[in-house]
Amino acid sequence: MCQLLAMNCNVPTDICFSFAGFQARGGATDVHADGWGIAFFEGRGMRFFLDPQPSAVSPVAELVRSYPIHSKNVIAHIRKATQGIVALENTHPFMRELWGRYWIFAHNGNLPDFAPTLDGSYTPVGQTDSERAFCWLLQQLRRRFGRSAPGQAELFDELHHLTLDLGARGACNYLLSNGDCLFAHCSTQLSFIVRQAPFAVAHLRDQDLSIDFSAVTTPDDRVAVIATVPLTDNESWTTMPSGSLWLFAEGAPVGHRQTIAGAESRPPT
Repeated sequence: MCQLLAMNCNVPTDICFSFAGFQARGGATDVHADGWGIAFFEGRGMRFFLDPQPSAVSPVAELVRSYPIHSKNVIAHIRKATQGIVALENTHPFMRELWGRYWIFAHNGNLPDFAPTLDGSYTPVGQTDSERAFCWLLQQLRRRFGRSAPGQAELFDELHHLTLDLGARGACNYLLSNGDCLFAHCSTQLSFIVRQAPFAVAHLRDQDLSIDFSAVTTPDDRVAVIATVPLTDNESWTTMPSGSLWLFAEGAPVGHRQTIAGAESRPPT
């Protein structure tokens, strides 16, 4: 299956260090060699990079790794294809517009029999179950709330309801953001870490690379990083329970809900 990476912060931050480890998993330290992509929110705008080449050898990935783009919300994906050919149109993450904002979605898993009825407001371009799921989610959100964007708590409630349905259809780890906050659903495997003062040195698992975050941050900075597999080997990551939907805002988890029996729920604060 694929691998996911996301960042949610309270101040615009670059993801170069985390991306350096993540990039290696696309064909060097792991087998996810069927394309990669990353999306950076900047205000109401978006920087968006996709490449069907393995990230470990992609010149575009090298650009992203060396270019400190600052963002409060970032979503990245490296692909191991299950549905759809290896092609640009099937490369995650996917982008659509809703309520005058860009939305970004990336998925890890397989929804083998997911063929929802789509009304034409959102139509897949490629052949992946992931893009179909994204189109269905946005369609249902627009049906539920109409032309006006809901508040964060209402949005989380409705996404929880929709994910109960989606998660019952197969493996469905996903990341979703509109630039204001970040949603992460753990179906089978997802972890996160919150970095805040006092900052320390972190060392990547996939490359012999370290960074002293105390030298590049302020005491008020807070950064949440979400990944399929922890990116560092000297920090304590939190494993999300299988069957849980999480809401991250301003660099911290502010709520989570169970999507299968046995996972602990906490509403957003």
